[in-house]
Amino acid sequence: MNQEQAEICIKKLESYMDSHEEEMLQDAMALISINSEKMEAKPGKPFGEGTARVFEEAQRILSGHGFPVKNHENYVLAADLNDGARKLDILAHLDVVPAGEGFTVTEPFRPVVKDGKLYGRGSADDKGPAVAALYAMRAVKELGFPVTGSCRLILGADEECGSSDIQYYFEREPHAPMTFSPDADFPLINLEKGGLHITFEAQVPEQPEGIRLVSAQAGTKVNVVPGKARAVLSGIGMDVLAELAAGVEKETGTVFTMEQEADGIHLLVKGEAAHAASPQMGNNALTALLLLLSRIPFSSKELKERLGSLTRLFPHGDWRGAALGVDHEDALSGCLTLSLDLFSFYGNRLSGTFDCRAPLCANEENTGDVIRARLRKAGFLPDDERMFEAHYVPEDSELVQVLLSCYTRVTGKEGKPVAIGGGTYVHHIPNGVAFGCADPEVDNHMHGADEFMVVEQMKKSAVIFALAILELCR
Repeated sequence: MNQEQAEICIKKLESYMDSHEEEMLQDAMALISINSEKMEAKPGKPFGEGTARVFEEAQRILSGHGFPVKNHENYVLAADLNDGARKLDILAHLDVVPAGEGFTVTEPFRPVVKDGKLYGRGSADDKGPAVAALYAMRAVKELGFPVTGSCRLILGADEECGSSDIQYYFEREPHAPMTFSPDADFPLINLEKGGLHITFEAQVPEQPEGIRLVSAQAGTKVNVVPGKARAVLSGIGMDVLAELAAGVEKETGTVFTMEQEADGIHLLVKGEAAHAASPQMGNNALTALLLLLSRIPFSSKELKERLGSLTRLFPHGDWRGAALGVDHEDALSGCLTLSLDLFSFYGNRLSGTFDCRAPLCANEENTGDVIRARLRKAGFLPDDERMFEAHYVPEDSELVQVLLSCYTRVTGKEGKPVAIGGGTYVHHIPNGVAFGCADPEVDNHMHGADEFMVVEQMKKSAVIFALAILELCR
């Protein structure tokens, strides 16, 4: 549609959202009120009681607004705009991360609207955006816009824990020609890096008497740069260890503390945690610990060699994989990132796992094979985990161009597609992009305490989505 037609449509859609604001909020609050985190599977309820209950509520809401709904064995709900040929899927999810602690405005599953914000677990991720998509479909239908093609709203229940919901669904149903998911930020994400997680290990002989490493541990998840690391050492003086630690502190910006216990000196390293998709935003406590350990004169020559090799392969501050020979970069997706995020040493077994986010130019031959070869040469045995591919929808595609145009027409802001290191709900969906619903300039506390969705942002998103449906399904 031309600019004049678009402006007329936008005014009608904005008026519709204003007049239906209270209904929209009531529907969103009904969903947020249900604890739909993944629970123990039960017959007919693959993700537990909570997601089954939220599906019941969502089906009630969708049916009440005149949309026929199909429940795919409590993996996915699907509702079509009309009986026309399906041209567009909108993919959202109704599962949530655990409530956690620290909510102050309200309890996690007691949604409230305060100061123009809808608070509650799932308000931003992803129940509020799902309702925005629903009201986009409602507006298109109830305002009588001429749409011959159909849009399908797909609501999943396992996005937070692996997306097995949509894997199940798309093994049985075809993909639409185009898909977007309102489960990220505006303006639009069209490129998600590929990646690689390799776990490696090594055995060392029993350590002789003298300076010994009793144990070491760091990391909680492979996709989180560790903010803390711990080790227990015996046979070394506190003053000697403190002097070595002071030098590493100056080099790394981390902080070491230590206490003498019965089994040795307990060492704690504090850095700064970060998501592995952006390791440069953190300060890896694990690599700082390894740097210190590599400088300690352990009685075991083999252990000292292994620790030295690790420090050379994963030097502190090298978040681009340069020491491993995989410092790739391209204009579209940016640079490769890599962080050593898990580590343990107990008895005579050493184990580590790294997270790598790879640009389009990276592949198994120039990345995975290179890393494995260097690990083996250094005496480590890597697993055979293979790279997962990057996801990319070209900027000049119809889907990307139309969605960005809709975003700009409604908001007045120029939109450019974004490449990210993380993965979204559409990472394995052909011709699928992440489109909204969050304003990247607003911290909505996603996954944290006092999660919220700005009410005006939810309404504006619904207008953007409705305009997109009109453009892509006409």
